[in-house]
Amino acid sequence: MDIHYSSEERAFRDEVRAWLAAHLPAELRDKTIGYRSLTKDDFRRWHRILAQQGWVAPAWPSEWGGTGWNVVRRYIFEEECGYAGAPPLPPFGIVMCGPVLLEFGTDVQKQRFLPRIYRGDDFWCQGYTEPGSGSDLASLSTRAERDADHYIVDGQKTWTTLAHMADWIFCLVRTDRNARSKQEGVSFLLIDMTSPGITVRPLPLMDGGREVNEVFFDHVRVPVENRVHDEGKGWTVAKFLLGYERMNTARIGTSKRELVQLKKLAMRETKDGKPLLQDTRFRDRVTRVEAELMALEITNLRFVDQLRAGRAPGAEVSMLKIVGTEIQQTLTELMMQAAGPRAQPIAPIDDDPAFDRFVAALAPRYCNYRKTTIYAGSNEIQRNIIAKHVLRL
Repeated sequence: MDIHYSSEERAFRDEVRAWLAAHLPAELRDKTIGYRSLTKDDFRRWHRILAQQGWVAPAWPSEWGGTGWNVVRRYIFEEECGYAGAPPLPPFGIVMCGPVLLEFGTDVQKQRFLPRIYRGDDFWCQGYTEPGSGSDLASLSTRAERDADHYIVDGQKTWTTLAHMADWIFCLVRTDRNARSKQEGVSFLLIDMTSPGITVRPLPLMDGGREVNEVFFDHVRVPVENRVHDEGKGWTVAKFLLGYERMNTARIGTSKRELVQLKKLAMRETKDGKPLLQDTRFRDRVTRVEAELMALEITNLRFVDQLRAGRAPGAEVSMLKIVGTEIQQTLTELMMQAAGPRAQPIAPIDDDPAFDRFVAALAPRYCNYRKTTIYAGSNEIQRNIIAKHVLRL
């Protein structure tokens, strides 16, 4: 096992850093590192900058616009983007739906959807979770009844991230209520969000944001040609897609950037004239999370080395999701502790307006990050996966 970069890989990392420094718009970077909301136009702007460079879909085959990078270079690119403060592109089109179409889609579906996903013409969201059907995803009840060359879809999805911005949604629906198992009766549909019968209702969050939504389907007609893979085989597609989602939840580059921000914040003098980083207990927590982040990075590089050798990691990839999201939450907690009473949206109390704006966003961000250990399969479910498939318990 080799967890060190070669000279060529280090040169590539330097190339990516230089390109990001020259092409990442300052206003988008400032929004990202300042925890301000990104608009649909912001996402599309960065998407199209990457697409123009040919870097928006590194994992896609070269004939569809992929870079031809190996897994190590793709990993380097993702982590450098996170460290630089690039806006995280919503994964639903490029990272999720695109690979699904490449693996299971028909030629017609690929020609229709992939170029538009690549260019950023279509904005996608994911229709998986339902009320009462989250971690036990196979219990979903949204149904799709066949009517000649259409399905009639009725039901509800919830916690649908960015559905209010989306042009399309990929959905798991139940097409056979009499199947031998819950998984066998599920199909995978691509649904136009402008279809009659779709209602999107925002779900206000504790941080005041409205990034997640309820999506209601009331007799929505979906052409059968928009089904990906065979009828009743949607669970196969779902498992494939969730593997891509969980590989991208560690966000090591982003957490390394946040650790730097935390240390800067903790070095500012408190009321007693001493930086909080001089407090033994606080410094111990910072040291612990830094050590955990280093260990996570090494673990991630082990998986990358396996991919480099042609062996895809199995259920153990859940470790990245568990530890990565818990580190993200710990960093928000330490940021809150370092900022103290300033970590809330109140009137400025410091002589530095930029600093006031930064710390005022910490409390909403802390609230928002409570979700990280839930999405992409809760961490409790991930531990069960490891116990069953890795430890054989």
